[in-house]
Amino acid sequence: MTVTITPKLLAGSITPPPSKSQAHRCLIAAALAGQGSVVRNLADSQDIEATRRCMSALESGEDMPLLDCGESGSTLRFLIPVALALRGGARFTGHGRLMERPQKPYFDLFAEKGIFCEQKDNVLTVRGRLEPGIYSLPGNVSSQFVTGLLYALPLLDGDSEIRLTTPLESVGYVSMTLQALEAFGVRAGWKKGGGCRTLLVPGAQRYVPAEVTVEADWSQAGFWYAAQGIGSDVTVTGMNPNSIQGDRIILDWGRMLRGEPLSGGVTVPVLGRARLGETRKQPQTPRGCSVSIDVSHSPDLVPPLAAWGALMEGTLYLKNAARLRMKESDRLSAVREELCKLGARVEEGPDSLTITGVDHLTGGVTDAHNDHRIAMMLAIAATRADGPVTITGAESVRKSYPTFWADYVRLGGCIVKEEEG
Repeated sequence: MTVTITPKLLAGSITPPPSKSQAHRCLIAAALAGQGSVVRNLADSQDIEATRRCMSALESGEDMPLLDCGESGSTLRFLIPVALALRGGARFTGHGRLMERPQKPYFDLFAEKGIFCEQKDNVLTVRGRLEPGIYSLPGNVSSQFVTGLLYALPLLDGDSEIRLTTPLESVGYVSMTLQALEAFGVRAGWKKGGGCRTLLVPGAQRYVPAEVTVEADWSQAGFWYAAQGIGSDVTVTGMNPNSIQGDRIILDWGRMLRGEPLSGGVTVPVLGRARLGETRKQPQTPRGCSVSIDVSHSPDLVPPLAAWGALMEGTLYLKNAARLRMKESDRLSAVREELCKLGARVEEGPDSLTITGVDHLTGGVTDAHNDHRIAMMLAIAATRADGPVTITGAESVRKSYPTFWADYVRLGGCIVKEEEG
């Protein structure tokens, strides 16, 4: 689908869709608990449908079922250990770039544990049985590997430990997992005095039915806060201010972009604001940058931050974002390429973006790169363009936010859709 936007600022109130990250976790725990659970406030996104479909396949009792994970990295990585614990293995497939995403932390673990693993012709086969014990893996590749083990290890006969060999990134996502496990009667937690490096997971546990409600998604809220930041009169409603979601940090990062003092309660490391030309106390931050943010714990916020930074006064530096190269697109490259088509000033580094704000953007033809967050970034940026902005591949929002275009129109956005083919 191609969408052409006639630029105008947005106005009104909006409640983002339910948290995709929280929904994955609750649905998996509910399925492991058997009958009787209620998960409220679910969205019908493609990723959530993938988790539903794969859990149904695991519950079917079929030997080595084929699980189609769509384009959902969470579904794939969460369910690999679960399949080993429940069925002694499964086959996994996916679409887009999903099967290109790195699985090395699992492969290394499985080689150590004697579990068969082979990826061939877009199908990943894992076969064997997880045993209680120590599971060591890096924490700076993706927290999804930690979450997958946290769901599977409580089902084993004995106790286990997850030991991180490098500092954990996206700490908030592991906290969400622990919260979901607790809601369904499963105990796991950080070893006292060890920081976020060792998780203790008692074995011989059972998931118990529960009733839970999925919160609104702070990562999707980031796009509406970005719209607000570049001039739209948008009010974001329905958010849990005490949410454990790591992307709640958008509130503090937004204050930084506006040049306001932080309110306290920053949940992940950030680097502060400085006057242009000021002597830097942080030598790792390029000179001349007015705002520098370490996005390692909340990388999904990079696209809305980039749209905001493209029109801010000063220069925004986003660092520690290398993991974005293996998303639905090479998201660092896609952000630079597509915003530059609209006249933005964006420089791409190996793990960073440097964005120097301009007074206005131009119109033009852009491509979503089959990436839901790139499509939404371009839609927000288009509100401050001088001419029409066309986005090809705009249907990619269905992956996480199926009602995005309807919400955009409800806030006053002017779009024309053209179905491809």
